[in-house]
Amino acid sequence: MSDQHSLSTPGTERHPLTVDGSVELAVLERSGLDESRHIGAGVVVDQSGTVLRALGDIDASIYPRSCLKPLQAITVLRSGVDLAGPQAVLATASHAGTDAHQAVVAEVLERSGSTEDDLLCPPDWPGDRGSARRAEGARRMAMNCSGKHASFLLACATNGWDPHTYVSLDHPLQRAIRETVGEFTGEIADHAGVDGCGAPVFATTLVGLARAIGTVSGSAGSGSAGSGDSAASSIGPRADIDAGRLVDAVLADAWALDGPGRANTVTIDELGVFAKLGAEGVMVMGTTGGVATAVKVLDGNLRAATLVALHLLREQGVVDAAAVDRVVEQTTERVLGGGVTVGRIRLGAGVQAGPTRAS
Repeated sequence: MSDQHSLSTPGTERHPLTVDGSVELAVLERSGLDESRHIGAGVVVDQSGTVLRALGDIDASIYPRSCLKPLQAITVLRSGVDLAGPQAVLATASHAGTDAHQAVVAEVLERSGSTEDDLLCPPDWPGDRGSARRAEGARRMAMNCSGKHASFLLACATNGWDPHTYVSLDHPLQRAIRETVGEFTGEIADHAGVDGCGAPVFATTLVGLARAIGTVSGSAGSGSAGSGDSAASSIGPRADIDAGRLVDAVLADAWALDGPGRANTVTIDELGVFAKLGAEGVMVMGTTGGVATAVKVLDGNLRAATLVALHLLREQGVVDAAAVDRVVEQTTERVLGGGVTVGRIRLGAGVQAGPTRAS
């Protein structure tokens, strides 16, 4: 599988994020002593893609993991698939596997004449604890990427593509996704890995990912414009109609993207921004004005990613400060001892004193 997903080009100057390229993003303090530190990198860009703030090596290549889903979903929409409401959201979701989530996945499968067995994502337990306790076993529908895979099957049915090989790098859908990634990031998608769900995941730089998300989130409100309509251009300098359709759906049904009480859903509902987590410590957020941030925690832990991303947006004055405080209170892991709070997770020195640069 790894060989068929390899796109590495000889001489490509990609490099991974390293310790030397990282700054301190967050610190966990327990009973007055700093216990753990999370390092990594982050970036904020404006609606034109100009870098407003850079923390660490923002030109390092990372796997966006599930933060790539918006670009995958946009490609599905561009392929002629009509998705709206929760069905559109599930195409870009890392969902909690609740009954409501699985019901939407089933609707999309039915549209393509597919069954759960046709999904190429692996079986998994629901991420939602209550749903997991009620589940009789792991299943593909409960896997957090099942909505994306169901949308892939619908794209195959709509275009007459092979539904049995849709995760292969040379499949027409994956070739189209590669083009979308290049278009939105402004980079050549010349390296692909295998994501946890089995689909290709194209490497991007951190700044390229932020620029892509800025285009996606800044397209909000353009989704009602028809093909060739100039309405999208009045929304933002890089607005995309299909991206607008996707973001509008997410903002309206944030529960479907993640799950009630979960970090992305709370962030979207409280702040009206597009927010998406990715495995191994990746987080992206973008405002409807096109300001976006991308964060990569080097050790892969997501517990500080929402805190850091929210701070970077608040610093630019593009989100309501009081609302950010509410989100942080609801989503930041509590530091407990004996069932009571004995510490906190705070922003690291690299975030508090990081440099600002234009690019």
